[in-house]
Order: sequence, then structure tokens, then C-alpha cells
Amino acid sequence: MMISESQHEKYLTHFTNGMFSAYADTTKNKGGAEQGFRPHELLEAALACCMNMSLRMHAEKLSISLSEVNVHVSLNRDDPEQPTFEYGVSFGKAFSPEEKQKLLTALECSSVRSTLSKPLAFKLVNATENL
Repeated sequence: MMISESQHEKYLTHFTNGMFSAYADTTKNKGGAEQGFRPHELLEAALACCMNMSLRMHAEKLSISLSEVNVHVSLNRDDPEQPTFEYGVSFGKAFSPEEKQKLLTALECSSVRSTLSKPLAFKLVNATENL
């Protein structure tokens, strides 16, 4: 679970899972100060990190040595009715076409991609006032 807490700055938000924390903010043209990740960047980060980990786990199972993996993800919102996560991957070395294809299948199976590919629902479970 993540908890976000408003800060004194206009839209700056601190978020934490209880062990690690960071800040989110919005762009200056939307009234923010750009002092943290934009919320959509956090969606991109979640997918990129999960794909990176999934790829490395898959490589380990296949006994394929990976020295370096970089996954980049961008959320294209040009079509408001169908936002699209666009992604790419680069490796620190060359692989045979067969090895590369085996590795790339892991990207399609990452748990965050699987979750984001399903219809999502939102449910308010608590709203309190601290008076």
C-alpha cells in the first residue's frame, strides 16, 4: 500500500510504502514546482521496473547471462480514449535472435503489465476528517 501526504508547497506530495519514500509534483504550467515525479511518470516507472525485473528473472530461469538491461516506458496519451504504454528494451550485449525472442516474451508476462491490461475499477474504502 502507498500513502501520499500533501506538503506545504502547492501540489508537492510525499509518498511512502513505510520503507521507501519519494515526492510527486506537477509541472509549472499546471501550478506545481516540478519538485518530484509527475503522477503519470510513476505509472511509467512501475511498468518499466516490473518489466526490467521480469526480464532478468526470465533470463535467470533460462540461464542466459545479462550484464545490463534498460527498459524505457512512455505513456502516450495523444488519444484520450486509448492511452498507450510504449516501451523498448536495450541489452548490454548482443543475443542470438532465438535468445532475444525468449527474453522479450518476459516483457509481455510482467505482473504490472498484466494488471494494467485488465479492466480497472476504483472503490473508495475510507474517507475521514481529522478535526
